[in-house]
Amino acid sequence: MPPHCDSLDGPVVTAARQALEGSDIDQVLPYVPEEREPEVREAFSLTANARTFGRDAQEVADRWFFETVVRVHRAGEGAPFTGLKPAGLDVGPVIPAAERALAAGSAEELTRALCGIIREQVEERHGRAMALMEHAAEGVAAARALVEASLGLQVWAHHVYKQAVAVPHASTRRS
Repeated sequence: MPPHCDSLDGPVVTAARQALEGSDIDQVLPYVPEEREPEVREAFSLTANARTFGRDAQEVADRWFFETVVRVHRAGEGAPFTGLKPAGLDVGPVIPAAERALAAGSAEELTRALCGIIREQVEERHGRAMALMEHAAEGVAAARALVEASLGLQVWAHHVYKQAVAVPHASTRRS
C-alpha cells in the first residue's frame, strides 16, 4: 500500500490531531497495537503538558506526537518509519475510492475501479503475449520474448489472485 498512513493528512495523523484537540487519547489508540499502547499514552501525556508552554512548544510537541504515533503504527504493520510525509500525496485512485466506499457504505465505486484496472492490465499483458506469439518462430530471441511475456502474465495473475484471496493483514496488523 502506498504510504498514506504516514502522511500529515493520513488517517493516523488525523486521529492523533483529533485526540490532541479533544483531549481524548481513545481517538488514536485504534491505530496502534495494544501492546504499544503505554508508549502512546505516555507520549500523549507529555505532549499535552508541553502544549501548555505556548504556540512554539505546542507545534514541536504535536509534531513529535504525530511522529511517535505513526512510528508505533508502522511498527505494528511490520513496516519501517521513514518520517512524516507531506499532506496531499498522490496515493493513486484506489485508496480514495476505498475511503469513499467506507464513507458511503457501498463498495460499488471501489469494485468498478479495481475491476477496471485489472481488466486493463489483463488485456495489455495478454495482448503483448499474443502479439509476440506471432513472431515466436523467428528465432530464440523472439521465442524468449514470448516466454518472458507469457510467464510474466501468469506470475502477475497469480500475485493478483493471491492478494485478492489473502486474509486481510495476514502479515501485518493494519495498513
